Amino acid sequence: MITFLDSMVLSTFRLMQKTAPWYYLILLILAGEAVFILPFVLPRIFRPTVLGVFELDNVELGLCFSVYGVVALISYVFGGPIADKFPPRKLMAMALWLTASGGLVFASFPDFTTLQLLYGFWGFTTIFLFWAPMIKAARVWGGTSSQGRAFGLLDGGRGLTGALFGLLGVFIFSLFLTDNVQTASLAERQEAFRYVLYCSSLIITIIGVLTWFFMKSGVDEKEIQLEKISWSQIMEVLRLPSVMLLMIIILCAYVGYKITDILSQYANEVMAYDEVKSAQVGTFLQFLRPTTGILLGLLADRFRLSKVLILSFVLSLAGGVLFASGIIGPSYTALFFISVVIIAVGVYSARTLYFAVMQEGRIPLKLTGTAVGLISVVGYTPDIFAGPAYGYLLDAHPGKEIGHQNVFWMLVAFSFVGGVASVVYYRLYGRKK
Repeated sequence: MITFLDSMVLSTFRLMQKTAPWYYLILLILAGEAVFILPFVLPRIFRPTVLGVFELDNVELGLCFSVYGVVALISYVFGGPIADKFPPRKLMAMALWLTASGGLVFASFPDFTTLQLLYGFWGFTTIFLFWAPMIKAARVWGGTSSQGRAFGLLDGGRGLTGALFGLLGVFIFSLFLTDNVQTASLAERQEAFRYVLYCSSLIITIIGVLTWFFMKSGVDEKEIQLEKISWSQIMEVLRLPSVMLLMIIILCAYVGYKITDILSQYANEVMAYDEVKSAQVGTFLQFLRPTTGILLGLLADRFRLSKVLILSFVLSLAGGVLFASGIIGPSYTALFFISVVIIAVGVYSARTLYFAVMQEGRIPLKLTGTAVGLISVVGYTPDIFAGPAYGYLLDAHPGKEIGHQNVFWMLVAFSFVGGVASVVYYRLYGRKK
């Protein structure tokens, strides 16, 4: 007897024989990172600057991310099925325009309460309207045999886009900061950073227009949409072992990704770099992401993706141990950058692959949005707790290396759990044809 999910898997195989054009992937990459530039990429690259110009401490910035996470948690649940009912390009374009409008509020340097509301708004625009459609669009482009390439090039391309935004941001910031960064006043730093935000918002808006009109695949949009989905079908998806395991895998991998936010701050507070140099470290980190993603995109489909996922957690754990040990200080510049590379390769590899293994886990294409929504409810809870957690650990020992060490022990623990879950996933699905 053929079940509902069996019929969806057969439909998935038929639809994924078709291939989408290359410009479809390029627009997907641009949109996929542009929507997160304002809430996440710029605060990651300019973390010391953001703390200064918004007059925040680590916990307060972490609480902004938590508000984002709470709204995102609700948005995952309801946004997933929406992605299975409407064309991905239209949902993604609307998300880009709304997110860019929030940049104008961001550039006014609002008070802490307004900033929390803004992050809540971004939690809606970037997740409810965007996240599941992006994953579904990537599966469409990857077809039956190139899921590793699709998600590798997507995340690598997104990383390159983020890095280029970072370079542009650093250039604009330094261009309009006429005085030395160490002696510049708060007002002067705010003015320079405002231009960074305005420029980013404009580019995001333009990418939204291109996405709406040109991001069309070779697949009839109606073929990858469902007219309706029942509660019993949702529960059938939820009971899939692959869905349950991906919840754990993504949660652990995403904690690692969130912790990379503090590497520029580590450079500032422990390695004694100034704000511009620490931002350059953040930008260097952004360039490691496309390198990792593109290499995986070219090579990963030659191996079982779930096996490569295990290796990514091993690297994250190893890099976390190096930082947590306390041996990396101002006189060990080479070791600092080697450890950054190890963590980045591990974290970005896991981030690249955790949705690429959906096909191994027999998750139907037409139900991608629903599955992504269910998985993300658990998988992306670090948006709620990770920021305040490492903010608390850092503020408990402000400016001291011990606070950073404790954050990296947190990375070690989650990498271990994620690695175990990946081994189970491989044993269930990776060894099967």
